[in-house]
Amino acid sequence: MSDTSIEKLAVIGAGNMGSGIAQKMATEGFDVTLVDLDDEKVQRGLEIIRTTLAEGVERKIFRPEQVEAIQSRIRGTADWSDLADVDLVVEAVFEDLDVKRNVFERLEQVCRPDAILATNTSSFLVSDLGDTAKHPERVLGLHYFYHPAKNRLVEVVPGKQTSEAATRAAWTVQELIGKTPIASADASGFVVNRFFVPWLNEAVRLLEEGVADIATIEWAAQKTFGVGMGPFELMNVTGVPIALHAATTLGEHFGPLYAPSDRLAEQVASGDPWPLDGEADEAKLQTVADRMLGVVFYVATALVDEGVSSIEDTDIGARVGLRWPKGPFELINRLGTAAALDLVKGVTARWELAVPKLLAEQATSGEPFHFELVRRTTRDGIATLTINRPDAMNALNEAVVGQLHEAFKAAAADDAVSGIVIAGAGKGFIAGADIRFFVRNLDAGDLDRIQSFTVDGHELLHDLSHCDKPVVARLHGLALGGGLELALACDRIVATPKAVVAFPETGIGIYPGLGGTQRTPRRVGTGLAKWLIYTGQMLPAEQALQIGLVDAVVPYERLDATIADMIATGIEDRQRGETPEPWQPLEELFDDHAVESLRSGGVEVDDEKLAKAAKKVRFKAPLALRIAEKLIDASARTELDAGLRMELDHLHEIFSTEDAYEGLSSLGRRRPEFKGR
Repeated sequence: MSDTSIEKLAVIGAGNMGSGIAQKMATEGFDVTLVDLDDEKVQRGLEIIRTTLAEGVERKIFRPEQVEAIQSRIRGTADWSDLADVDLVVEAVFEDLDVKRNVFERLEQVCRPDAILATNTSSFLVSDLGDTAKHPERVLGLHYFYHPAKNRLVEVVPGKQTSEAATRAAWTVQELIGKTPIASADASGFVVNRFFVPWLNEAVRLLEEGVADIATIEWAAQKTFGVGMGPFELMNVTGVPIALHAATTLGEHFGPLYAPSDRLAEQVASGDPWPLDGEADEAKLQTVADRMLGVVFYVATALVDEGVSSIEDTDIGARVGLRWPKGPFELINRLGTAAALDLVKGVTARWELAVPKLLAEQATSGEPFHFELVRRTTRDGIATLTINRPDAMNALNEAVVGQLHEAFKAAAADDAVSGIVIAGAGKGFIAGADIRFFVRNLDAGDLDRIQSFTVDGHELLHDLSHCDKPVVARLHGLALGGGLELALACDRIVATPKAVVAFPETGIGIYPGLGGTQRTPRRVGTGLAKWLIYTGQMLPAEQALQIGLVDAVVPYERLDATIADMIATGIEDRQRGETPEPWQPLEELFDDHAVESLRSGGVEVDDEKLAKAAKKVRFKAPLALRIAEKLIDASARTELDAGLRMELDHLHEIFSTEDAYEGLSSLGRRRPEFKGR
């Protein structure tokens, strides 16, 4: 979160990394200045961006007009004086400490004293640069991962003298450009490379020692870690010399375990990629898996022990930055802490290292590692509860609902807290309930667990809506399904212009079951509630404000101040106003016609936009639509609590349908085919 308005960005270095960072910033709406030593290098960087964007058009990621807009926001220059008015600069030149220090020296000459100066270094400490700066309080690390226009991870690394304000502002910018930031202390390798590079290095050691050949190690790593590419193929793709350089740097800081194997240096000297041919020897799976898991478990628990990062951010780093299905601590929990400790003892005995205290204590307890999925921060009397599952778009599952409820009750009971804010980490608020939870339990035939989860959700939302203290939903990015329902249970909803709300449930075979059919019509009326729920229409924040679904839309940099003012001045009971005139035809269409008429195409509409809205209903699940209609209609003649009980009463019915399984299990893979049964 930030109190600072950051509008103009710059990147130094127009190579692959720098151009990718600039492209991502411009894609998210920022004006960016791309700087290099001369016009030739600048033009090369701009050409890299043009090529990448053209590939995006071919893959239908971008439309041509979007590409034109992105490119218009990028200005290439070799004139460093053009940086005089930028708010944040990212240095992305090659890994040479003297060169980087020269860049920062020049930046201090041309940038404003309050401009934030960030380095994308992967080899050096932030303090190596900040300690020589005139204003070290504004110097920090922003370590992006390749390809920075596509990979969402960024490590935010304050140096020894970096101010809290600069760190907050830089973090805010990362969320605004669609990145998933994780926090790292200023230590060599930061978080992800600290365990990823030893993972690569251990694979080469296994080869060097004759334990297994490349084909076997590749196959075993893919199977053990659930990844698409093994360590040798990854090194071929990213560059074998980069692995050598990274291992050398880590070895200098942390000792022989991290230092590159001789075989890695030999491969770099040969100039050849690793040969990937051959058949895997499946008999060696366990041996390879144990070695590679042991190293990852040792390094991950050691870096958390040292305070470099948290277990949550370490795992987020693995899932987002490396695309591992499970992070190191999830893998430890899957194996068991005692078994993980045994693997780590094999590493520590071999390299004469101490077992990380964190793992030793956890194994002694016999319990798995606990993940804090809801963070609480309190500032000026306002408690902000942030759901921290950014790589899952903060989707609600049993653990999240339970932890959020406990955190909320603690904040509500805290006399030092004057108001409570519900927020989501990363680029979104809450993208609904975790669909995988529903599918797993449908496969297991456990509808009671789905019912229990939903009841727990209702109890949480009941407490949100009945709290004596103001409760505000802080919306940025997607607020879908259960996420929007949670927001509607709050006293107020404050959104940024990039917020988008929707009820996608009827498109996946179910209906909104956390109050969506009851609280929505009380906010916007039954007609617009039916339109939103029947169609799953994605509604931008400004339109949501027009119909009264959200209470305020403000720029991101004013989001927290607006919420604070709202809490300070007190929140009165909301009175629903009249539907704005432009929305009345849509309201009347859905109020005046039964859902079956809309679904069957039996409603003739002359207006093109209204006809398009009505047509969307035809592609939704028939049974879910009928129940939704019944529940929304009931909202007009029942008390809220009675309507909420009706939602729960129909859960078993809807989740028992073939349409529910079809919609939930096909999500993200194909368009569902609903049968009405």
